[in-house]
Amino acid sequence: MGYIADRWHRSRPDPGGPACEHRGKTPSSAHGKGKRWQARYDGPDGKERTSLFGTRVEAERHLVKQEHDKQTGSWLDPRAGRITVREFALDVWLPAQNVNRRTASAYAYKLERYLLSDWGTRELRSIRPSEAGAWQQSLTARYGLSGGTPNRIARIARSVFKLAVTDRVIAVSPFQGVPAPKLVKSPVHPPDVVEVRRMIEAAGHPRWAVMLELAALTGLRSGELRGLTVDCVDWLRRTVRVEKQLVAEAGRGYVFSGLKTGAGRRTIPLPRRAVELLSGYLAEFPAVEGGQWAGLVFSMPDRGPVPVTTLFRAMRSACKNAGLAPRHWHELRHHYASVLIAGGENPTVVQRRLGHQDISTTLGTYSHLFAEAEERTRDVLDAAWGGTFPESGGPVRGFPQVGG
Repeated sequence: MGYIADRWHRSRPDPGGPACEHRGKTPSSAHGKGKRWQARYDGPDGKERTSLFGTRVEAERHLVKQEHDKQTGSWLDPRAGRITVREFALDVWLPAQNVNRRTASAYAYKLERYLLSDWGTRELRSIRPSEAGAWQQSLTARYGLSGGTPNRIARIARSVFKLAVTDRVIAVSPFQGVPAPKLVKSPVHPPDVVEVRRMIEAAGHPRWAVMLELAALTGLRSGELRGLTVDCVDWLRRTVRVEKQLVAEAGRGYVFSGLKTGAGRRTIPLPRRAVELLSGYLAEFPAVEGGQWAGLVFSMPDRGPVPVTTLFRAMRSACKNAGLAPRHWHELRHHYASVLIAGGENPTVVQRRLGHQDISTTLGTYSHLFAEAEERTRDVLDAAWGGTFPESGGPVRGFPQVGG
């Protein structure tokens, strides 16, 4: 249990000391300065905490509350919430995220750009729900963000304050009760097989033609494809292991990096055409031998990795040469998913092939394609069974009469 100290008087009266209006008391050097009563107690971590009050009753109530909160596990350090939003976000929240260096850098940039520019110097405990709501609105109104971006930025900010509550730095998040920005997802319209073939034919170089076709046949992300090494291809089982990706890091250039999630590490079955493509390409353009990029399948003439900007330019050039509307490289991944869905693959299989962490991402992105596949199933059944029953209405041989 804590205790209460009288700051204005010495704990032991001095008979020979100066007179004081409080009988029997010897004034201290703090007499008449600031609040008189100091509540002192030890927190759960063993460190002493102090607070000042104008009356002894207020100090006693404070001590009782602190002891109660310690016993019930709801105690908060009164000084903890004084940490600034910047300090907590960058020094506490960011290191606690189980992400690779590239993702951590992306988080830091988004925090600096959108959250800390407004609240960086503010105490964590000072942010009010009304401000949290207004800040979320500013993502669209002031920063001009659209689509699913406001939701993704807000999720990062909300996560910062959620961890502060979990760490008992603040009692309640200012985002509690404030709805997150609506997650707006535009339906994807991937290129069909005919369009992809036209891109491949207009690619201009075997490197780009093979990379385009392989992306359409495997759904590999740009970094996964550019970081593909020969040791990840199982020629006998016709599979490719996706274990790493090629990324650009500040101050280091291109490096091999792990994938964001465990679901991203996956094994993809290769169709016969993909095996033929790879073996034929490697016969003409052998993989890099030795050094940092040993085993790299796709490389530039200097045997270095393919820069992402160069790959994207090759895609734009292929579309232009084929007389097609511009496409993004990621749309080849959508093409792969659409082919699987049209072929009857269930959402769980599509999720595993794409390396999505959870199936809600797959369903949210491709729900309209699954709906179209269901409609095609109905059309197939209607076509197959449409003329089965005789005009007389009698039963089909081998099947019972309906209602019989």
